[in-house]
Amino acid sequence: MMRFDGQMDARTTATLDRAADTARRHIGSLRRTESLGVTLGRTTAPTPMLFVRYPPCLAMVLHGRKQTIDGDSGGLEWGPDRFLITPVKLPIIARVVDTGANGDFLSLNWQLDPAIVAEVAGQLPRPPSAQEPTPPRLGTTTADIADAVDRLLGLLDTPEDIPVLLPLISRELTLRLLQSDQAARLHAAAEHAHAETVSTMIEHFAAALARPWTVDEAAALCHISPATLTRRFREITGLTPMRYLKRLRLGEARRAMFTEGRSASQAASAVGYLSAAHFSRDYRAAYRLSPTADLQRASGG
Repeated sequence: MMRFDGQMDARTTATLDRAADTARRHIGSLRRTESLGVTLGRTTAPTPMLFVRYPPCLAMVLHGRKQTIDGDSGGLEWGPDRFLITPVKLPIIARVVDTGANGDFLSLNWQLDPAIVAEVAGQLPRPPSAQEPTPPRLGTTTADIADAVDRLLGLLDTPEDIPVLLPLISRELTLRLLQSDQAARLHAAAEHAHAETVSTMIEHFAAALARPWTVDEAAALCHISPATLTRRFREITGLTPMRYLKRLRLGEARRAMFTEGRSASQAASAVGYLSAAHFSRDYRAAYRLSPTADLQRASGG
């Protein structure tokens, strides 16, 4: 597992602390947070590994630390010094590992607007793609990003300002993200054909999880080569198509076990696993527990 312990400067730290305080005051203000395209999360204790399907968004930790398993690399442990961009729906396995000095973990998801991303990206110079390496999976939080997030959340205290200031702050935050080390990922998402291809294939996967998909079959469905489909998936999600599909299958299987009362073998079969041993091995790698042990933990056994 890769652990990020980057130190932020005093200004950035103070700004995010202020944003965290604002978030605490408005955790239950769903109407106001939704009007900003914001989802706030809070917990006062570490959590087990959980499956989450993120919408296209900017995901930040405002206080505490979390571990995510969302790419081809191993787990990533991070806090306020990093952020995650998900340009399309992204299956993530995550857990809270530290509630910080104040005893709570606070997170923010801000919905990315593809139209605004394309508009702002279109006004910025972009180097030739050959000069753009695949960005790191997590971005580095800058003082400018922290400042824009702080002012975005500050609108929760002055809802009368939202109609005027939200469009301006949304474009500014998008600009700061495009000026960050995640610029290449956002530019790829702004290229409609690339993002549309990946989003379309994601919907095909979700609609037929049990189908015995291959990369060649998925690529043919998108009318592109397997290499092109794999490259586009990596650019936008950080996953190959088949690893993305595995995450969806494991998440749906876990949901069926916990909410529908299905056995591990029933859940595995329903999402396309032909081997119970294979399912158990993948499940343990993702959730750090076997399916049986996970169910026992949840039931208090």
